[in-house]
Amino acid sequence: MRFMLLQNYAQPVSGCPPMTEWTPEDVRAHIEFQHVLNQELLESGELVDAQGLAGPDVAKFVVWDGAGAPVITDGPYPESKELLAGYRLIDVESIDRAIEIAAKASAAPGLNGKPIQDSIEVRQVMGAPDPEV
Repeated sequence: MRFMLLQNYAQPVSGCPPMTEWTPEDVRAHIEFQHVLNQELLESGELVDAQGLAGPDVAKFVVWDGAGAPVITDGPYPESKELLAGYRLIDVESIDRAIEIAAKASAAPGLNGKPIQDSIEVRQVMGAPDPEV
């Protein structure tokens, strides 16, 4: 079963400030944690892909009706407090295992090494319907 683990930063329970306010040491510890977790999942055969995402200040929203030029806007709006920080695509035996991995990712170290408590959204990747059915 494949699951997408979406790492959301939206005022974590811990009250952890944005990474831009962390010390370089705290940033390195957080990134190292992510690399170690990815390596563990790679070695267990459960990691399909994992990436951090650029900030919302460079995001583009695209809408198209199939005719003419697509409409491209910047976003999100400045008052937005949510940030999709990254994702992991995993291939595991059960939802329980996906939740276990999400929990571990949520406890990544943040400022002063305290668990960041990011909200990790766990969503099963659905296959396309069989076109011959």
